[in-house]
Amino acid sequence: MTLNLDECYNHVYGLVEEAGKLIAARNYGKKSMVEKSSDIDLLTETDQQVERLLMDGITSKYPDHKFIGEEETSAGKKAELTNAPTWIIDPVDGTMNFVHSFPHSCISIALLIEKITEIAIIHNPVLNQTFTARRGKGAFYNDKPIRVSGETRIERALATTEFGTSRDEEKTSVVLENIGKLVRVVHGIRSTGSAALNIAMVALGGADFNYEFGIHAWDIAAGDLIVREAGGVCLDPAGGPLDLMSRRFICASTQELADKVIALITQYYPQPTD
Repeated sequence: MTLNLDECYNHVYGLVEEAGKLIAARNYGKKSMVEKSSDIDLLTETDQQVERLLMDGITSKYPDHKFIGEEETSAGKKAELTNAPTWIIDPVDGTMNFVHSFPHSCISIALLIEKITEIAIIHNPVLNQTFTARRGKGAFYNDKPIRVSGETRIERALATTEFGTSRDEEKTSVVLENIGKLVRVVHGIRSTGSAALNIAMVALGGADFNYEFGIHAWDIAAGDLIVREAGGVCLDPAGGPLDLMSRRFICASTQELADKVIALITQYYPQPTD
């Protein structure tokens, strides 16, 4: 039976709005921490509740759909992307922001069918920002069509990236080396504290490229489609096709700009992959 993607999108959009109200209501209050895998890799009760709300709401209508989610994966379940309809979910991307009441955190959710992304939503309920895309139907910000900037000059480009939560010395050295290289060349560098929102800024045309090593599938799955539907490119940071499970990502307003960034940055290959 063919999945009705219009119906599917509307159902999930409603769930995202409902879950967003939970995040917004708690953003400025005291956060209930569930566990800490480290001082900087945080998990809150809200992360778990939002993921459960989304997964239960989807399963009730589509019981055969699969999931790859940050919180269930961090609990020990291995991520596995198959041809089955699969939702890749980050319930609160920017958890550290959320813990500090810094208003840049979001729900990031994407539906893949036969490993092709069909639906993508990034929703920041605190600032009422919603980025959406359907394959072949364009990208939108709060229901208005958006396009990438079209910038090709690295010296005029605004970049987004993150330092990440890993304090592995090798990775930290590469992160700092790349920031050192780029800050001498680009127009500017910004970090929102949310990988998904950083990527969405490229789709919006507010930033010109985004890159990050050590990122996860749930950070990039939605943003990947939104950027591509806004006219941008998404690649592996070495220049090949993007693998959502590789923990490596770059997107840009143009292929020309992406090529310039790829030629400049030092590569890093996180292990394990998703």
